[in-house]
Amino acid sequence: MTKQTLLQMAYNAVEDKKAEDIVVLNMEGISLLADYFLICTGNSDRQVQAIARAVIEQSHEAGNEVKSVEGFDSARWILVDIGDVVVHVFHKDERDYYNLERLWREAPTMEI
Repeated sequence: MTKQTLLQMAYNAVEDKKAEDIVVLNMEGISLLADYFLICTGNSDRQVQAIARAVIEQSHEAGNEVKSVEGFDSARWILVDIGDVVVHVFHKDERDYYNLERLWREAPTMEI
């Protein structure tokens, strides 16, 4: 699976679960962690978990390994590492507080 296909799969998964404020940062040449960060917001703990679960399930169905999932139980900021793409699913309040877009402001945003 190409990294662009993986990114599109993750984007579709979060969009299907009605994630809000979806932003994709192109991290190529900026971070060794991943080529893309997909950042999105859920309005409740339950929705944040549903969004992350959708990414995990779609990744498995596509035959892609999920490398790591962090923060699932607390449902405030769930990180799903699917290789070249790291998906950050935030609860509304935490999204504003951590502001990854500002932290990684040198990374260009991408339209999907």
